[in-house]
Order: sequence, then C-alpha cells, then structure tokens
Amino acid sequence: QVQLVESGGGLVQAGGSLRLSCLASGRFFSINAMMWYRQAPGKQRELVATISSGGNTNYADSVKGRFTISRDNAKNTVYLQMNSLKPEDTAVYYCNADLVIEYSLLRNYWGRGTQVTVSS
Repeated sequence: QVQLVESGGGLVQAGGSLRLSCLASGRFFSINAMMWYRQAPGKQRELVATISSGGNTNYADSVKGRFTISRDNAKNTVYLQMNSLKPEDTAVYYCNADLVIEYSLLRNYWGRGTQVTVSS
C-alpha cells in the first residue's frame, strides 16, 4: 500500500496565503521527485511545481515568485506554500510523487486532490 494524501486546501481571499501538505505513506524505499499539479474546471491539469530528491525546484511561470515547494524527507511530506493568491489559482491541487518501491524501480502515484478556492 502506497498512498498520497493532500491537506490544507480551503477558501481564501485574494492576496492571502495557504500551505498545502502531502504525506506519502506505505511501503516504499525512498521518494524521488515530488510535484504539485492543479486542475481548474474546464481546463487541463497543469504542473505547478516540482522538487527533486536533492531539493532542486522548478515552477510554472504563473506561480513563480508566489509559490514555494519544499519537502521534509524525514516526514515523507511535500509542501506548497502559496502566497499572494489570485482567483485564477482556484483549482483542485494534486500531489504527485515518484516513489522507489524496490531497488531501481520507480512508480508514480497521485493524491486525490484538495480544493483551493480564491475569492476576489
């Protein structure tokens, strides 16, 4: 059993902040890359932020400078700190991770998503 569970979503006013968390649990050897995606109604799912096992980060242009992805390897958790939120950030946010299940075997997993709603 491997599971990713997001938390921290909710309703926030424009300009406000939220911190999303994603906990990986179950049997795995280690976690490689961890990612946050989002999907707004009627739109395709988009990659928001990525963090490598070594802590290197990448962001979508739309969130660069406002969002920060981080990880706590001891807690098997990835975070997405979202500041200066805009209504266009409204979406379901999904956690995604590449987990080492066996030596040299990577498998990709998705969380079920958490709703973020930003009011104007």
